[in-house]
Amino acid sequence: MLYHTIIAPQLIVWILFPLYLMKTGYSILEVGAFFTAVNIVSIPLTYLFGRAFNRWDIKKGLIAIDFLDGVAYVLYGFAKGTVAPLMLFAGRIVEKLSTVLYPLYRAYEQIIYPEDKYEEIFAWHLRLPEIARLITFPILGYLFGYVWSSAEHYRLAFLFFGLLSIPTIAYIWFFLPSVGREERITSESFTFRVGEFKLLLAFEALLTLAWSLAPELVLINYVVFVLKKTVFEVTLIACASSVASVIGTYASERVPKEKGFHVIGLGMLINAFYALVMALAPPFWLALAVYALGDFGNTFWFPFYRSWMFSLIPKERASEFHAAISSYNRLIGLFTPFVAGALASVHATLPYAVSFGLFLLAGGLFVKGQAFRKAKVKNSSQ
Repeated sequence: MLYHTIIAPQLIVWILFPLYLMKTGYSILEVGAFFTAVNIVSIPLTYLFGRAFNRWDIKKGLIAIDFLDGVAYVLYGFAKGTVAPLMLFAGRIVEKLSTVLYPLYRAYEQIIYPEDKYEEIFAWHLRLPEIARLITFPILGYLFGYVWSSAEHYRLAFLFFGLLSIPTIAYIWFFLPSVGREERITSESFTFRVGEFKLLLAFEALLTLAWSLAPELVLINYVVFVLKKTVFEVTLIACASSVASVIGTYASERVPKEKGFHVIGLGMLINAFYALVMALAPPFWLALAVYALGDFGNTFWFPFYRSWMFSLIPKERASEFHAAISSYNRLIGLFTPFVAGALASVHATLPYAVSFGLFLLAGGLFVKGQAFRKAKVKNSSQ
């Protein structure tokens, strides 16, 4: 949790990079196509790396993530002149390679966190990084929106954030425990539940499409180029979302564990409302409010969803399962950056309209899933 809190301010790069591309002449359609081209490379690698880490120490994978991110940001920083497109593409490839290892975060968390406290731990797991983002993003947003707002300044920022990987790697090495094969012992009472795992995969598909068809680059394009604001206003939306996320973590702690499926369905309806309002091209203040509401919904249901996901996966194969799910999501979202860019080039908020329908489907899926679980429990008790 502390590690994610430490690196939270560096996530400003996820805002600066697509904005940098658009500032240097790329259209929203070209940015979407660029991200899609890089996505293709990562699909098979995600599963292969995850399976390999069934045997390897997962902590080494976490170190590799920070190292690759650092290299990618440095490459972005040197993207200048005639070699700029090559450096940007190489940097994005390296950064995408780090995301190939992201499922290791979930596998690591599943193994080191006590099972009976998953919901409570994940509330804090969300809360602390959001507080860090809330403190740092307004400052960084103001600096990069009004003080250091040129492409040259952004390149220097990429170099700075790339070098920050050195102390975060040191933190992982010295302070996080190793997780080898001996730490991954599944409880003897574990039973693989095929029906619920299929429900999980269906939900992951809908959720992946809903979010990836309205990614951050769509918000940046709308706020900066349609509403004529700056990156500062984008970070204000991020900060409002952080406040709402923190509130959502406290709200989730007040819900009984047995109501988890109901909370997930309600969260999807909240997300659907957010997407509907954004599809209507709201003014900035309303976009800020509705993004905050959407993130409240996310953090409200997330601890219950992550706890349920972990209950379906054996610990000794945690890295492989999480990597497989991630590869599955990547395959589903393979062309969504390009589709999102194409939709936004027709109308800036059209991607949100598609997301609206997908969130409704996801909510309906969990209502059906809850009915399925109740019927199964009733049949087993007879």
